Amino acid sequence: MLELTVPFILAGLASGAIVGVFLGTFGGGGSVLAAPLLLYLVGVQDPHLAIGTSAAAVAAIAVISLIGHWRGGRVKWPCATVFAASGLLGSVIGSTIAKQISGDALMLGFSIAMAAIALSMFRKPAHAGNADVTLSPAIVLRLAPIGLIVGMAAGFFGIGGGFLIVPGLMLATGMTMTNATASSLVSVAIFGGATSANYALSGWVDGRLILLLLAGGAVGSGIGILISRMLAERVRLARSLFASLILLVAAYVAYGAVTALTAALALKSA
Repeated sequence: MLELTVPFILAGLASGAIVGVFLGTFGGGGSVLAAPLLLYLVGVQDPHLAIGTSAAAVAAIAVISLIGHWRGGRVKWPCATVFAASGLLGSVIGSTIAKQISGDALMLGFSIAMAAIALSMFRKPAHAGNADVTLSPAIVLRLAPIGLIVGMAAGFFGIGGGFLIVPGLMLATGMTMTNATASSLVSVAIFGGATSANYALSGWVDGRLILLLLAGGAVGSGIGILISRMLAERVRLARSLFASLILLVAAYVAYGAVTALTAALALKSA
């Protein structure tokens, strides 16, 4: 059990605030920083604990955001439900596999996922799509397998997976990005909840850290929304700078993981 000291509390709140600022500013991508912040800022030693705890916090944040989009009528519930239901199985499978992998190897894979997220943020967002899309048998046949695969990735890396869910929903249904972004939160909440529950069964979720992340995230999100308004005319540049930051963090995480894995192999062969 991690000791609840003042530095620990402040670091947890700061981590949540950082994630919240980026989520509020860019609407996505920030949650991938949660696990690295828990490891390198808060001082959590076990990567599994960091991933399990951050997954729970991301799920809770997604639920809060989903309520607002639901009230705004932007969630395509039939399509979102099919995608989330098929991905739920995938998230359980992915997180179960991840629990069997060493923490250093898992963080190396996590760094690759971070790099993929960052690169996806450099792309110019698409705005075309059908705002009146309705669920059909043909769409179900496309949604289910994509949801399963995305759920496995989200569960394995312990991330919300929004960067995969949004394009997955658009590819399978043809809905607009606005609808896909709102509908993706259903899957983010379910995938994150299932992943954290799976980790909790092994004792790899810290409820105190979840509360600290949420408290800090609430403040950070408000700041992020203000920043997004200030950057309204330069959102592409700001998004590219944020993606570059994620790439740098990914490189740092990868370096640490490779160094630890190399040392472990050298010790084993000695």
